[in-house]
Amino acid sequence: MGEASGATVSRAAVAAVWRIESARIVGALTRYTGDFALAEDLAQEALAEALVTWPRDGVPRTPAAWLLTVGRRRAIDGFRRRAARDERYALLAHEIREDARTGQPGEFPWDPDQIDDDILALMFISCHPVLSREARIALTLRVVAGLTSDEIARACLVPTATVQARITRAKKTLAEASATFEVPPAEERAKRLSSVLNVIYVIFTEGSSATSGASLIRLDMASEALRLARMLSRLTPRSAEAHGLLALLELTAARFPARTGPDGRPVLLDEQDRRRWDQGAIRRGRAALEHAQTLGSGLGPYGVQAAIAQCHAIASSINETDWHRISQLYETLARLAPSPIVELNRAVAVSMSRGPAAALPMVDALATDEGLARSHLLPSVRGELLARLGREREARAELSRAIELCRNEQERGVLQAKVAALGNST
Repeated sequence: MGEASGATVSRAAVAAVWRIESARIVGALTRYTGDFALAEDLAQEALAEALVTWPRDGVPRTPAAWLLTVGRRRAIDGFRRRAARDERYALLAHEIREDARTGQPGEFPWDPDQIDDDILALMFISCHPVLSREARIALTLRVVAGLTSDEIARACLVPTATVQARITRAKKTLAEASATFEVPPAEERAKRLSSVLNVIYVIFTEGSSATSGASLIRLDMASEALRLARMLSRLTPRSAEAHGLLALLELTAARFPARTGPDGRPVLLDEQDRRRWDQGAIRRGRAALEHAQTLGSGLGPYGVQAAIAQCHAIASSINETDWHRISQLYETLARLAPSPIVELNRAVAVSMSRGPAAALPMVDALATDEGLARSHLLPSVRGELLARLGREREARAELSRAIELCRNEQERGVLQAKVAALGNST
């Protein structure tokens, strides 16, 4: 029992160290080898060796340094096999000999002055413009968040083989594009930073409101996105949008404790117990938004969405919410990042500030949008507005349509309850 318990603790230690340090390890190995794809493979090999060695020999004194040393040794083995005895091989071999001479891996498994640049470069290369959105998400979750292929597959609701194929293709694409491991120069940074922010936003959005599956919220996925956003805001302190995104994620996550009941069923905003909202997250989100506003470049789309989330966070009830302000913010957002979803959300805000009759024409104007035609959101909102206007037969038809289109079991249950309520009221 004792040995089994020790092995379990060691495996847990491997998982914990990997989750915390994997980005730095992959970044350091990429800097040493000059090959991103090779570095990621070396880090995975080191992880596999740790899963065998640590339960047997115990957790090393400097676990991250141990993993990096194993990765370096595997790199040297590869260089030897290819007879690549160049300057890089000599440098790596010298460092390994130093570790062997002292009997311990270095206290600093990477240059402390390079840590931030390494992680930032890793984010930028994982979100390189040559990659598809799906590949960027998979690669970011793998090399920056430290998730396994199985974990990514569960988060993205795809087979593990699909995730592995995406990651393999992504690394091949980066190699073919000769993507360099570096923070892009200033003239390219804004464009590339936007890609990084978008991937984090997409990951969090899917985690906070799952498009399909049995759960409304995937806390593991949302938490990883929030962790990446915190990291990115520290690494880019002058980026208003990085801090705007962090503010949005913190303020949105603050409502997680009240968004579902004990049975996992969604709790609508007007029914949530606001005492359960995470006040610490609200304070962090408001501080990040304030910092974004002080940078002087104006709020971008994420910052404006954070300002909307702040309106909800500071209101004592749904009736006390400043819906007029939210409507104005959605108008601003529509100019910055126009999309049918933004217009649909603006219509909801208008319905709360000016009534459902004012909002219904706005929703009807979106009926021809091809993207919304495949989503349950449009008939859901339209059904709600029609119900508030007393047009129950039409409302029932719209909500029934929303049920057909909805792929999330918990959201579908809420829609079915609304239809049932309409039936009870006739």
